[in-house]
Amino acid sequence: MTSPFVFNVARLTDFAQCTQTGPAPTRIGPEMIGIAEGSEVTVDATLTQLGGGVLVDATVTGQLTGQCVRCLADLTPPLELRVQQVFSGSDDFVTGDADDEGEVDELPEIVGDEIDLLQSVIDEAGLTLPFNPQCEGGCDNSETPAPDGVSGEYQPLDPRWADLEKFL
Repeated sequence: MTSPFVFNVARLTDFAQCTQTGPAPTRIGPEMIGIAEGSEVTVDATLTQLGGGVLVDATVTGQLTGQCVRCLADLTPPLELRVQQVFSGSDDFVTGDADDEGEVDELPEIVGDEIDLLQSVIDEAGLTLPFNPQCEGGCDNSETPAPDGVSGEYQPLDPRWADLEKFL
């Protein structure tokens, strides 16, 4: 099984436009909604040579699966994520000031003439997708309990306020 997130950059001279489709190698997204492992994912990427590294500008499309946190209805909205990531070909590709040591994020590396965009997509999905997905336009189920109460629970009137009911 080949991952649609892995691109070979051995013959990349300037830039290349690549589209790959395949099954997701792992679940992508937060707990309540995400792309299931094995679901079809399409990655449309532009790979640009940067001397000692590669810039990847990719659009990832797929089908999300999850549940509404209010009514537990199944949700299957489409997903389109935009990911931009620089991959370094050597340790000295991007250097910063000596004072900034330890504060700079590590760039993913080109390993064996291949880049793997999977971790960048997982990170972007975690930042973009909702942690509490809900039905678009509100829940259609009329039996959905109100967020502040318990469904089907009867609350008797306080006898001290019973006389005020005649004014309604």
